[in-house]
Amino acid sequence: MKKRMVFVLAVASVTAGLLVAGTTLLVHGSKAAVDVELRPDDVALVAAGQVIYMQQCALCHGVRLQGEPDWTQRHPDGKLPAPPHDASGHTWHHSDRDLFLITKFGPKAFAGDDYPTDMPGYEDKLSDRDIVAVLSFIKSHWPADVRSRHDRMNAEARKAR
Repeated sequence: MKKRMVFVLAVASVTAGLLVAGTTLLVHGSKAAVDVELRPDDVALVAAGQVIYMQQCALCHGVRLQGEPDWTQRHPDGKLPAPPHDASGHTWHHSDRDLFLITKFGPKAFAGDDYPTDMPGYEDKLSDRDIVAVLSFIKSHWPADVRSRHDRMNAEARKAR
């Protein structure tokens, strides 16, 4: 009886450990496996993205994608103001994949839980298609030279994976 109880406890412990490890791998694995491509020339997708952007993003990032004033200067609480998503910001410095993941899971997923930010993740609010639509809307506003640089950066990032 005692041996059986030890065996049951051992199996339960191993099972619990595998569940935790599997969940961690699933979450991180799904992040690593994401491959998205923004479509700033898809008129219908961009139009849908504009509607979602105005509902979910414009309050902080501005209706003209201009961000908050002094967006590079931290507030007293350590948080940065919302950056612009136009060509004057740094959004285009990130690959499609990273922009998608930052939007879906929030900046803390990349910078760590102690990163001070007001930006939430949208995985429970927006579908993957909605996120791609919003990001395609944003990219559609970048000048041709910025879009071209961003496309080259995405091609290099895909090769590296």
